[in-house]
Amino acid sequence: MLVKFLHKISQKYASKWLVLLFDISIIVATFFLSYLIRYNFKIDFDFSVILRQVPYVILAAAISLIAVGSYKGVVRFTGFKDIVNIVIGANILATMLISFTFISRRVINEDTIFNISGSIIYIHLLLNILFLIGAKLFIKSIYNYITQDFNNISNVLIFGAGNSGMLAYDAIENDTKNGFEVVGFIDDDERKIGKKINLLKVYNISSIDESFIKKNNIEDVIISIQNIDPSRLLQITGNLFSLGLKVKIVPPVQNWIDGDLSVGQIKEVKIEDLLGRDPINIKNPDLEDQYDNNVILITGAAGSIGSEICRKISLYKYKKLILIDNAESALYDIQQEFRQLGLENVDAIVADVRNRARIEQIFNQYKPKIVFHAAAYKHVPLMENNPFEAVSVNVGGTKNVADIAVKHSVDKFVLISTDKAVNPTNVMGATKRIAELYVTCLKGKGHTKFITTRFGNVLGSNGSVIPLFKKQIDKGGPLTVTHKEITRYFMTIPEACQLVIEAAAMGNGGEIFVFDMGEPIKIYNLATNMIILSGLRYPEDIDIKITGLRPGEKIYEELLADGENTKKTYHEKIMIAKSRHIDIVYIEKQINKLNGINSLTQPLEIVSSLKSLIPEYISNNSTYEVLDTKK
Repeated sequence: MLVKFLHKISQKYASKWLVLLFDISIIVATFFLSYLIRYNFKIDFDFSVILRQVPYVILAAAISLIAVGSYKGVVRFTGFKDIVNIVIGANILATMLISFTFISRRVINEDTIFNISGSIIYIHLLLNILFLIGAKLFIKSIYNYITQDFNNISNVLIFGAGNSGMLAYDAIENDTKNGFEVVGFIDDDERKIGKKINLLKVYNISSIDESFIKKNNIEDVIISIQNIDPSRLLQITGNLFSLGLKVKIVPPVQNWIDGDLSVGQIKEVKIEDLLGRDPINIKNPDLEDQYDNNVILITGAAGSIGSEICRKISLYKYKKLILIDNAESALYDIQQEFRQLGLENVDAIVADVRNRARIEQIFNQYKPKIVFHAAAYKHVPLMENNPFEAVSVNVGGTKNVADIAVKHSVDKFVLISTDKAVNPTNVMGATKRIAELYVTCLKGKGHTKFITTRFGNVLGSNGSVIPLFKKQIDKGGPLTVTHKEITRYFMTIPEACQLVIEAAAMGNGGEIFVFDMGEPIKIYNLATNMIILSGLRYPEDIDIKITGLRPGEKIYEELLADGENTKKTYHEKIMIAKSRHIDIVYIEKQINKLNGINSLTQPLEIVSSLKSLIPEYISNNSTYEVLDTKK
């Protein structure tokens, strides 16, 4: 009953004037105590003099505390800055009392009530600091005890015994409803190991084993190291996951709300955190000039990349945003998302880029100035079996939109390409490479500046390996990997779209933008990490099955084609691929011929035409390898 009453009281905040009165009461009490200490706890002083001095002490205390504003602080959240304020206020009070004493001795006489011994003032100063801070911290600890839910406490270790670790510790201690109880720190620094911080021991990670975890009932580890190397993070999380621990991570300091860390910002480690490279961050103030007050058209607007580009562009003061896709359900979803956000001047149009007349009509109606062309067929095995569809969309669709963009004097046309277009081994990659070549051929043929962005696999995109692994984990496995040595470059969807939007602003026409994606990741390792991230064990809980390479699939992806190299841009992670010289007349002629092939043509004839146009296109694990032997 008492606990419930105290809990109810704890939900209320004390008036700042009540806090001021409480602090002054402590100062008056310590004033009496100062006399007792000065006279060795004997009443060898005139008590009536003290009583006459108290009103002036109260006045000086009120002035000093109001001056520093310490009474305005919420006692239950007392922190370092509040303690500093108390120390400053106590020193102001002591200074005022010394000044009163000095003036009274010099101007009035030594018998005045203002005449307070210097030793008493200094004792009073020290007692004020001790008791004022002690009282605040005592009340804070009582509040924390009352409000704590002891039924849902999780013992945690903080990895990182530096400044960031201490900030994480303070955030947890100040939030009594977080359900965490910090029982120690982990650190790599040998100088810290074995020492104590806030009475909590610092451990070496090698000492964190199953017996330690069982003895201390550890459930979570919070990694609180700023700018941690991703490869080191991968190593740490792998060790902790193998012990059955949950791993959380403190976000970068620039992402803290108003510069302060809250427990709510400490999240579970995600697969993006384990990419093995630093995230790409682009900050360009010139982007507003590019997109504000412009009509912007996005094809493939309902796809993973297209929809994220839409979201990024919606943050600018665009004049009109045109979303085109032939997938009506997905397009409806993105339309409803924007409506719920209250975004205006957004038109969602169901249209197919293969329908030239329909695309022409849209350009005539809206007159866009910037076009992002994300519409494409991208699934390698499906396109390997359906080459005509790959050509009709990835080549024919791109040609339609690009030609119409030139006709309508669009300012910029941004093509979304893929690393599979580099030295392609499959139909999908070959068609995307032809799309790159075609927009290169259009350079200088009109007002439009053509820009290509080329990047690797996108985490979480429709049909990508991450959602597939998640579904397989939900079903109890096994996870399917085509080859144990297969590697891929990865980026997050926001990173990919940052690159695309930056390229549109940076490009002057004719460039192929690629960027430093770090080291490629083994899909097999990605699979094992996802199993562990799901709180399961490999191979005890979920196994991994090697299924063999799919038709047209590479073991290793590339970002640059044969004969290409790069030159730097103002952003260290973004580069421009310097392409080899191409015969524009021949390329255009062959593309027009390719687009003239009808659907009744045999797949071998279509792929043969692709190979004649892209000499570096060598099929891999595909029925079309027979065409390479003929070469």
